[in-house]
Order: sequence, then C-alpha cells, then structure tokens
Amino acid sequence: MTNQSTFPKGLHIALWTVQGLLAAGFAWGGLMKLIQPAGQLAQMWPWTGQVPGSLLMFTAIVDLLGALGLLLPALLRIQPILTPIAAVGCLVLMVCATVFHIQRGEAALITPNLLFAMMAAFVAWGRFIKVPVTSKR
Repeated sequence: MTNQSTFPKGLHIALWTVQGLLAAGFAWGGLMKLIQPAGQLAQMWPWTGQVPGSLLMFTAIVDLLGALGLLLPALLRIQPILTPIAAVGCLVLMVCATVFHIQRGEAALITPNLLFAMMAAFVAWGRFIKVPVTSKR
C-alpha cells in the first residue's frame, strides 16, 4: 500500500478530477432518467422508450448510487475503501451498457460507455493503491 505522503500529487489531482467528472456524469444520467418526461428522454436516448419502466428506474438508481459512492466515502473519509468498490461497480455497469447497446445494433453509441469505463477503471486502480489497509473513522 502507498502512504499518503508518498502518493504523487499529480496523480492525486488527476484521480479527484476524474472522480468528479465521472460522478457528475452518473448523477446527470440518473437524474435525467428520474425526472425527464418519457417522450423527451426517448428523443435523447431512444432505448429508454423501448425498455420496461422498472429497468429505466433501476438504472437511474444505480447511476445515482454510483455517483455518491465515487465521492462520499473519499470526501468524508468514512470507509474510503467504498470509493474504489463503487468505481468497479461503475465499470461493470458500463461494460453491461456496452454489451446492451451492441446487442441492440447500436455499436455507434458505445463511445460514452467506453470512456466512462476507462475513467472508472482509472479511479478503481488509483484508489485501491491509495486506500490504507486499516481505515480510521
């Protein structure tokens, strides 16, 4: 494990920047799915009008939980191990979204999913090497 004092400052800044962008993206997506009228949402993301409402609601909640998990544990320094775990969850979600779109013949739409997956992998990697074995509350 890497100690806070030897952790490169540039990497620390990069991790927080990527975490913030990733959390903002997931929060935006989750909120859009929750509050946007179905017709408007389907114009933006056609798949949302073609899946059950329960799946749409589930993905909205997962997006919001991912956004919270990327930021809160690390910011509050309460169970910081949850941040890289949330990043792995976001990575898995983006892999599933990529497969979903490819199966639907929407391979041209997977670029944001792949970008978010790479960002989540970076956060997971960076935070796993930084989290101390025993975290203090």
